[in-house]
Amino acid sequence: MTHRTLIIAEAGVNHNGDLSLAKQLIDVAAEAGVDLVKFQTFNADRLVTRTAKKADYQAQTTGTEETQHAMLRRLELTEDMHRELISHCGTRNIGFFSTGFDIESIDLLLSLGQGYFKIPSGEITNLPYLRHIGQLGKNVILSSGMATLGDIEAAIDVLEKAGTARALVTVLHCTTEYPTPMNEVNLRAMQSIHAAIGVAVGYSDHTQGIEVAIAAVAMGATVIEKHFTLDRDLPGPDHQASLEPAELKAMVAAIRNIEVAMGDGIKRLTPSEIRNKPVARKSLVASHAIKAGELFSAQNITTKRPGTGISPMRWDEIMGRTAPRDIEADELIKL
Repeated sequence: MTHRTLIIAEAGVNHNGDLSLAKQLIDVAAEAGVDLVKFQTFNADRLVTRTAKKADYQAQTTGTEETQHAMLRRLELTEDMHRELISHCGTRNIGFFSTGFDIESIDLLLSLGQGYFKIPSGEITNLPYLRHIGQLGKNVILSSGMATLGDIEAAIDVLEKAGTARALVTVLHCTTEYPTPMNEVNLRAMQSIHAAIGVAVGYSDHTQGIEVAIAAVAMGATVIEKHFTLDRDLPGPDHQASLEPAELKAMVAAIRNIEVAMGDGIKRLTPSEIRNKPVARKSLVASHAIKAGELFSAQNITTKRPGTGISPMRWDEIMGRTAPRDIEADELIKL
């Protein structure tokens, strides 16, 4: 049975605080065929101090004139905006999802009917936040950027003690850099998380392009999360590390192909191979005319297509046997 990867298109803050732009992002995600389109729910006053500096990638994309607080203030989504976006997702038959960055935001999303929760990498060491999500007993997707295996285990331990079973947790391997250099991806770490901690795993991809996300699916990712935008040239912190619409669509198509191609792991002939086998395989064939009673030898037997006669694997068995009749050159050997 084909495993279906949960594909999350991360709109994040690429709406730039514009509801119309946010709805266009939903449209793009729906047309690409993703399962969920994800936003970010936060209040700048609760998320960051007024003097906190921007991350280097944020400063490179949005300048250093304003603080991180001022930047995030412009990117907040109000409760009414959330409701409009949820409604628009309904009209486009795509799931709405959002990451809540503080306890109040988690409660807002819960009140809006969200049934599972995403813990971003920056909150993996936030004990009260983790405990609050854990007591909900919902499905949890936990991003592990900047985290060690010990950090991941400690976070899951908090969730478990608060009331969320480990079986409800999926850990996303990721690297917190935008875009992520290829030499910092370390995709095998996703498999190490699964082996060491015993949870379902996925990949939150911040690389440029789509190949790493596709590779992650082939390596066992059950969830893929990828940032996307309408246009990488738009102003804002995350646009440059995001996929454009055609790329998002190509990624989804590739992942769905990989899911089918992975198969069940049993080595067997496929229906196509059964048809092609007689054409591609070889048989024992007379290399020149052979008289009845003549002994078969390497001088009068060769191997050629089609594979509808005696298999060349019986070569040693046939050598030295007597031809039962006259055999023409290029004729399949029959006993």
